[in-house]
Amino acid sequence: MKQMKYVVAGAALLVGMAAAAQAATLDDVKARGKLVCGVTTGLAGFGAPNDKGEWAGLDIDLCKAVAAAVFGDATKVEYKPLSAEQRFTALQAGEVDVLARNSTWTLSRDTQLGLDFVGVNYYDGQGFMVRKDLGVSSALELKGATVCVQEGTTTEKNMGDFDKANSLGFEPVKFKENDQARSAYDEGRCDAYTTDASGLAGERTALKDPAAHIILPEIISKEPLGPVVRHGDNQWGDIVRWAHNATLVAEEKGITQANVDDVKAANGADNTAADAEIQRLLGITDKMGEGLGLSADWAYNIVKAVGNYGEIFDRNIGPNTPIGLERGLNALWTKGGLQYAPPVR
Repeated sequence: MKQMKYVVAGAALLVGMAAAAQAATLDDVKARGKLVCGVTTGLAGFGAPNDKGEWAGLDIDLCKAVAAAVFGDATKVEYKPLSAEQRFTALQAGEVDVLARNSTWTLSRDTQLGLDFVGVNYYDGQGFMVRKDLGVSSALELKGATVCVQEGTTTEKNMGDFDKANSLGFEPVKFKENDQARSAYDEGRCDAYTTDASGLAGERTALKDPAAHIILPEIISKEPLGPVVRHGDNQWGDIVRWAHNATLVAEEKGITQANVDDVKAANGADNTAADAEIQRLLGITDKMGEGLGLSADWAYNIVKAVGNYGEIFDRNIGPNTPIGLERGLNALWTKGGLQYAPPVR
């Protein structure tokens, strides 16, 4: 009986410790009055200062969405630029609350770093960029090529695997940061430059003559990019995960930054013909925010501040931006893509 008492007491202690850990980040963020978001040192379309000196991009809007969910104010964010080498260590050490920095979700990162990937806000794959005058149309023609690459990343490993599988004899030219690799490529120090295909599209806009370069058709890896939080803080992980999911559900339901107030008014609690999921998403019924430790209007605040996922995509990296990316894999599941959110219920 005594042994059972100790087991129960020990279990209770663990539950208590887990509960404290789960609430830690949300409590810290609220007490601080702002979210500290780890971001890239600069990648057009995903995270970089705009012409006004304000941080903008797909990942930046994810940071804003989390702040809107927690505070009802998307401006309560401090952006902390982190290199590829610094990013995970900074999150582990508590220097940032969440990492939203075009980072690839892999098995080893998910299990060996004490961190959790909580979603995918961009499905990507690694590619190669070359000058048009190199005269190649396929990465398989790059035999013996010098390739600029960022060291210590999945990019470097993927390139090595592709090289080995196809006996291409690449000569890697390694750099600490992507902007260094891009600059070296632009200066002609490498025949090709490799990183995520979305990154190539963004980096191409910073080249001296973007039109002189092409992205080759081969995609040599899976690169699911998404936000990262510390392992064990489940409540905080849920908040970041559902901040992204809310933008997906809003797009599915046709709710935009411009019409969210009209949609909310049209789906009032007394409207028997209302869309029940819209009512739950916008906090009209069911108080879904309570399970996250947030207010009932957490998702309304996200859509009001940054819009739905389609708006975020189009504004930052879509066909009418300098980045010029199509939705592709990042279309909603209803349109043949992979972006899919669990139901709000």
